[in-house]
Amino acid sequence: MSRSVEDILFGAPSLRARTVMRTVSVMAAAVLLLLAAGIVLRLHSAGQLDARFWEFFAWPTTWAFLGKGLIGTLASAAMAAVIALTLGLVLLVGRLARPRLVRWPSVAVIEFLRGTPTLLLIYVCFLVLPQAGIRLSTYWMLTLPISLSTAAVVAEVYRAGVLAVPRGQTDAARSLGMTEAQVFFFIVFPQALRYIVPALVAQLVIVVKDTTFGYVVTYGELMQNAKVLIANYHSLVPVYLVVAALYCLVNYAISRASKRLGGPMH
Repeated sequence: MSRSVEDILFGAPSLRARTVMRTVSVMAAAVLLLLAAGIVLRLHSAGQLDARFWEFFAWPTTWAFLGKGLIGTLASAAMAAVIALTLGLVLLVGRLARPRLVRWPSVAVIEFLRGTPTLLLIYVCFLVLPQAGIRLSTYWMLTLPISLSTAAVVAEVYRAGVLAVPRGQTDAARSLGMTEAQVFFFIVFPQALRYIVPALVAQLVIVVKDTTFGYVVTYGELMQNAKVLIANYHSLVPVYLVVAALYCLVNYAISRASKRLGGPMH
């Protein structure tokens, strides 16, 4: 019996589909393992895995220095995330507003920030603002551009979630005599958040990775401190491998923490 398009796209996979996916997953895992083994052998033949390039990781001072950079990364990323999530909501409300004097400026800000590279915004804070008499600390030279760039994307993510909420939810709330603000903040937006948790998590991960631009303003984040270790100990590959593992752990923690927010709706 033929299956409908909706069943194919959104229904549970058939036994044959599960078998194919399992086979493809095993093959992909085997290819990745072979690739990883090839990279390790290549690094070993080049001498990048020699003990002399790793011995300084046994020193507490090395981990204290990396930990200080990690704290700098988390401090900048956390503040940027808070600002982006808040400002994104403000931009969303402005974009959904009925008066054109509110809606069009919000659209202009969103499109401008979305289309401007984060690195360019950092250079503006680093080079342009001081000439206008506005001097920011290295922390804000990094955090503010990241938060502004992310806020524009978050606003669009919010809007996608709002549009995904069934129209009947809004109509039912209005029939109860709720105001437009109450409908949005108590009915529509909480449901929209459940739809967009994966997209928001992806943006938070990008925020963490964008903090690597700290080298532009010499902000003491993880990658900046890693470059100091490389310059002092000439250990390029080991340092980058350890730092990459730290970034993966941070982003994995963000993904795990978000699963509770993205649970099924009742």
